[in-house]
Amino acid sequence: MLRRGGLVAFPTETVYGLGADASNPAAVGRIYAVKGRPKNHPVIVHVAEATAIKGWAADVPPDAWALAEAFWPGPLTLILPRADHVPDAVTGGAGTVGLRVPNQLLALELLEAFGGGIAAPSANRFGRVSPTTAAHVRADLGADVDLILDGGACAVGVESTIVDLSWGAPKVLRLGGLSVEALSDVLGHPVLVSAVAGGPPVLGAEAVPAPGTLPSHYAPAARVEVVAAEAVANRATALLGQGRRVGLLAPRPISGLPDGLDALPPAGRPQAYAKCLYQRLREADRRGLDVLLAVPPPATGIGAAVVDRLNRAASA
Repeated sequence: MLRRGGLVAFPTETVYGLGADASNPAAVGRIYAVKGRPKNHPVIVHVAEATAIKGWAADVPPDAWALAEAFWPGPLTLILPRADHVPDAVTGGAGTVGLRVPNQLLALELLEAFGGGIAAPSANRFGRVSPTTAAHVRADLGADVDLILDGGACAVGVESTIVDLSWGAPKVLRLGGLSVEALSDVLGHPVLVSAVAGGPPVLGAEAVPAPGTLPSHYAPAARVEVVAAEAVANRATALLGQGRRVGLLAPRPISGLPDGLDALPPAGRPQAYAKCLYQRLREADRRGLDVLLAVPPPATGIGAAVVDRLNRAASA
């Protein structure tokens, strides 16, 4: 189906991807049409092994090989200068390409059988909540996807960390399933976090496009408000008084809450929070909530990625 230009949704350890033959511009164009994705928003090319990136990148610096050796297969995407043959449909017309080896058995079997790169953003409508089960994909895309491979629930639950190595020092463009601290440990020096990922602006820095970095993204239909645990009761009381249907997503139970507040199951520690985050956002819509009050985890490790997703969802 991929070789015929079809769209195949498949699981990764992060989220489900909507895959097409990365060397086929028409097939990749179908991804953009189905998702409603802006044409200048690049997609990530998934490959079966690290050595395959030499076929897609014009240059692979030593830091890129170090990170690939340490974390692939895994939730890490490397942004590198694109090879001449890489279609503009994949890169959004930019001079760079995003590459990753996923850490999911079914995804790796698919990539090995296909024998090429598979372009695959998340398998949902653009800007909405990412899918972490095959059922989420079917609910979002319906018959617009030709085939869905069901590999169960995703183990990580938030997208890959994106690191730009296309020029200058490595920079994180998107927080994700791999912590900034882990990247720094392997490289032996601190890794910058770009302004698009919540870091400080860097004067003279070139803007490199990356998926999932728009201010508003990952949003359910319910309005998301990020609040501190101690502020939940007062904010919930105010919203309920306005006749709103209000829910709560928090790492652990909170006492003293007003009657009528719909508390979702506690999300747990940061890793568990990341794994269940998108399921909880979808649950908020299933329950018909108007507002979801979200108490974030600590913004360290994978918790930083959860905080990033909540903030972007709240910007919708």
